[in-house]
Amino acid sequence: MNLYPVEAGNFKLDGGAMFGVVPKTLWSKTNPADANNMIDIAARCLLIENGDRLTLIDTGMGNKQSEKFFGYYYRWGDHDLDTSLQKIGFHRDDITDVFMTHLHFDHCGGSVQWNKQRTGYEPAFKNATFWSNARHWEWATKPNRREQASFLKENIIPMEESGQLKFVSDTDSDFAEANELDFGIFFADGHTDKQMIPHIKYKEKTIVFMADLLPTAGHIPIPFVMGYDTRPLLTLPEKEKFLTAAANHNYYLFLEHDAHNPIITVKHTDKGVRMDQVFHCSDIFN
Repeated sequence: MNLYPVEAGNFKLDGGAMFGVVPKTLWSKTNPADANNMIDIAARCLLIENGDRLTLIDTGMGNKQSEKFFGYYYRWGDHDLDTSLQKIGFHRDDITDVFMTHLHFDHCGGSVQWNKQRTGYEPAFKNATFWSNARHWEWATKPNRREQASFLKENIIPMEESGQLKFVSDTDSDFAEANELDFGIFFADGHTDKQMIPHIKYKEKTIVFMADLLPTAGHIPIPFVMGYDTRPLLTLPEKEKFLTAAANHNYYLFLEHDAHNPIITVKHTDKGVRMDQVFHCSDIFN
């Protein structure tokens, strides 16, 4: 089995929104803001090559939205999903499975594209099965007012209409068995209902794709919770439970949104769980 980081494009988000009630004087130490209070954000996906199966975890924003839409997110750098796949010798048509941690636009927007010839939306990975879970799908397709701006129908419905959508069960065994992976899922409800946090066994290590349970290394302290979380009081015990396990078992945390710290480990300290080491992806995956 091989793992590859896939950089789907960098952007910026408001630092206050990313850290909720935490004062800027604290969060800016780890996530410095520009003159507009925006901080660097990555859309770092993960590709799992296992035999003839290629599983892509999350797909970034994609490129089908309007310039006005993207103007809110200050995209920067030269990363994009297709170029990143090409650099490691793959094409989107090679992908057999797309595993979506959740259906917010910055995690699944690249799963669907606009077909100019057919003037319609269609799956961007024509040979892939798309994986979500029934509880989260219900949440995303009938969104609450807090999240409805993050659940865009054009990112979601075409996957179902194509017949390429499948659901992971609460036991997570069906996806793992279908792809012959040592693959576990931690279901988290604080950020959004039934966000899926994958755990992958790789060369005697446990790699955890953090999605929005831990967006950046700056979010490690338990009270540092995003303003985007729908149920922040649930995020607190979820983070504590997970980070305790991560420190106990030396998990390698793959940070989807941290533009500068791709993989980290954590350790127990007198102040609680804190960051231990930072790794480049090449340190772990090569």
